Amino acid sequence: MLQQAETAMTSECCCIYRLLNDIRRLNEDSFIPKMISIGPFHHGAISLDRLINFVEEIEHSVRLHYSEPFQLSNQELVKVILLDSCFLFELFLRSYYSEWDGVIMLKPWQATTVRIDLLLLENQLPFADLERLCSRIFLPSMTNIHRNPSFLRLAFDYFAYYDNMQLDPQGVTISHFTDLIRTFHLPPLCTQPKRLRNSVTYIQSAAELAEAGVTFRKSTSPCLLDFNFSGRTLETPELKVDDWTETLLRNLVAFEQCHYPSYSYITDYVAIMDFLINTSSDVDLLIREGVIINWLGESNSLANLFNSLRKNVTHVDFNSHYSIVCKDLNAFSKNPWNNIKATLRHDYCNTRWQTVASIAGTLLLLLSLIQAVSSILKVVQQFKQSSSH
Repeated sequence: MLQQAETAMTSECCCIYRLLNDIRRLNEDSFIPKMISIGPFHHGAISLDRLINFVEEIEHSVRLHYSEPFQLSNQELVKVILLDSCFLFELFLRSYYSEWDGVIMLKPWQATTVRIDLLLLENQLPFADLERLCSRIFLPSMTNIHRNPSFLRLAFDYFAYYDNMQLDPQGVTISHFTDLIRTFHLPPLCTQPKRLRNSVTYIQSAAELAEAGVTFRKSTSPCLLDFNFSGRTLETPELKVDDWTETLLRNLVAFEQCHYPSYSYITDYVAIMDFLINTSSDVDLLIREGVIINWLGESNSLANLFNSLRKNVTHVDFNSHYSIVCKDLNAFSKNPWNNIKATLRHDYCNTRWQTVASIAGTLLLLLSLIQAVSSILKVVQQFKQSSSH
């Protein structure tokens, strides 16, 4: 009876068809579901069992990415990977589409805290394995820029706050989210300076350089690492210092210590800032010049921050561009003529009215000198005339 009923229903009710290849190949994308697949023809939604099986396959790969063994059984680690990765997928997708009315409902302060947590070096999952898992959950036909972007593009979007360079995800390879944040802060690969071993150079603090005649100007470059010194002006990238800046920089420096000891560009930046900032006076100077935006409150807090970032950090080489900037700054500050000019500017031209008064005084002195010389010449002339008589 069942066979007869199925045969009759099939013959009379057929209305869903598999397309012929001749039609499909004209524009295959027109026939493939982008977000939701229903029915057997495009049955690509992965079952929980299949998902668990795949996570079991990558469990060993995930375990190899950590620097030390941990006391989790295979079953426990599979559960961790599965729960954490699914949380990440939903978090990133909801962030990308700005839809927060589902399972994940975060207050603003919670959203900020989660984003900071996800850049911590010890709080990572291997990015390549996350990508593989994401591709299993979402069909390849579902991942395109306009509908459901790749996991890399989702990560770019979620951490866009740090992407001042507005990098293109195309061609970017990262190990995890900490690596992504570091990549956001680096200059383009083609312009990254060479490394010079044992070339870390000391420079004077910002206030001392200012006393020597160096002026500070906020750089227009979006790259945080872009220092340039020309003439007597040091162009410095703007740095916004908030409650999370220390966490960010410490994790990036720690990551470079472990993974990029020969390409420690963030550590170079921290070294330069440590040289420039010794006391609150240096902080106040950089704030006045628009180089630093301080949201920490007291200038002492920011000075203490940069004075502590390099503690217990091994820094064996320096990038060549910073090395040149340091040498040029040192040469400028040691030039006696530059010091004289700086003293004159500081003592006599520190304010607009002081400058006007100095100019007026100089003119008065010149006029007095001219008058004195004229008087002397007049006396000499009279003496010559009297001698000739």
